[in-house]
Amino acid sequence: MLEVKQVSKLYENDRGVHNIDFSMQRGEIVGFLGPNGAGKTTTMRMITGYLNPTHGQIWVDGHSMADNPKKARRKIGYLPETPPLYPEMTVQAYLRFIANLRDVPAREQKLRVGEAIDKLGLQGREKQIIRSLSKGYKQRLGLAQAILHQPDLLILDEPTSGLDPKQIIEIRQLIHELGENHTVLLSTHILPEINAICNRVLIINQGRVVLDERPEHLGRTMGETFEVSLEVKGPRERILTELRSLEAVAEVKEVGAPSDAATIAAPAAQDVFISEEASKEATTEPPAAADTVKLLVTSADRSDIREALFFRLAGAGYPILEMKRESLSLEDIFLKLTTDEPAEADSTPKEEVDTDA
Repeated sequence: MLEVKQVSKLYENDRGVHNIDFSMQRGEIVGFLGPNGAGKTTTMRMITGYLNPTHGQIWVDGHSMADNPKKARRKIGYLPETPPLYPEMTVQAYLRFIANLRDVPAREQKLRVGEAIDKLGLQGREKQIIRSLSKGYKQRLGLAQAILHQPDLLILDEPTSGLDPKQIIEIRQLIHELGENHTVLLSTHILPEINAICNRVLIINQGRVVLDERPEHLGRTMGETFEVSLEVKGPRERILTELRSLEAVAEVKEVGAPSDAATIAAPAAQDVFISEEASKEATTEPPAAADTVKLLVTSADRSDIREALFFRLAGAGYPILEMKRESLSLEDIFLKLTTDEPAEADSTPKEEVDTDA
């Protein structure tokens, strides 16, 4: 659906993007991440035809953006970070104007506008002046114009910016539904959105793609070890001995001090009066829980050791109260890949002010 082949956009001092290379299949929802100034907006503007690359080629559904820009653009719906709205127009008039710009057939315009209004929750605001809309509704209207002509490829730059939590959930659900029949490239700074709706992650840093992977494979790509957090009921030293004797285990660390069984000293008879009923309840209470220990266990060869841990501890008679695999979060991976920017990066202009050379 989309092919970006060795695309570069160069500015002074070698800024811009360098040899960006990736492709997207129909139905994919790809999260596009990167720190400010990394080249996200520049890349998205080249894909949508607003900027011409210095080198490389961009193909949209088989149409070259350089050779057939009009056909390529017809396949694209674009929502920039600041929606392209006309504040003096009404919502309905604006969408009809966009429908004309997008060459939507006149007989279909009423239906398309109505569908976009329904999908984006703009009912009852058709006659409202855009200037008077809240930021959240302006964002919804911007997304409505992007999908009005039923594009095959959606380029969304911060689509949930300014929305309240309820609206964010609704927009995420809409993007997920659009991904069933469309290709979506989603740029966002809200990393949980990537986990919630994207089936692939692209991370760009200093103008270069530094990661292209599915979310479930991120840990493996980063060379992550296989670690398991455990909470086990039983004597601390014996549990540690059992786990350290396993060949598949490289290291066992105690996360927290083992909990101690609660002991309460009985008050003197002359100090406190205890009723007969309360005395009966006290004698029937279950004994305090045995000690537990919390551990972090690392595999020797990055293989899954959960089954081995279960059978060893079960065989020794020590019940596992909790077992969870620990893995790098998307936030951890993002920081790891993007914290090596040069100190002078803060003084360079942001990509949002880039203009076509």
